[in-house]
Amino acid sequence: MPKIFLMSITISAVFSLVSSNVLNGAGYIIAFLLLAAFILIGIVFDIIGVSVTVAEERPFHSMAAHGEKSASCAMQLIRNAEKVSSVCNDVVGDISGIVSGSTAAVIVTKLCASFDLDSMVMSLVISALVSGLTIGGKAIGKKIAINNSTQVVHSVSRVIYMIKRK
Repeated sequence: MPKIFLMSITISAVFSLVSSNVLNGAGYIIAFLLLAAFILIGIVFDIIGVSVTVAEERPFHSMAAHGEKSASCAMQLIRNAEKVSSVCNDVVGDISGIVSGSTAAVIVTKLCASFDLDSMVMSLVISALVSGLTIGGKAIGKKIAINNSTQVVHSVSRVIYMIKRK
């Protein structure tokens, strides 16, 4: 439990720091792009978490036998699906949701201050938009994850393998 607690604090701090630095003095396009990035991060990590949970090892045994160097990493991900899913879905996914909410609040504040808009209305519109994109994106992502789990896990294992190699 302490590892995941420290990981949560670290990831949250990094996301918040990036958000604060980018939003400070940024225009609306950059602010909305940052918001979209946080939403997308949550969706992508949800896809990874679900894929690792439903994927089977068998295809990766075959890949390993044919010299695919990232196959052993894929098998490790699948064997540790509970932990990987927890980190991807719960830690990164939840933090992305929280930080996207904070980012949305900053955008609402900036919009209302610049254009003399009703803060209640803007808050409802932006909040509904963020919720819809997050929930809809994750729903679509789950279907992708379940139907393409082998490809997703293989792609993730290749990225991890390349990072570890360097």
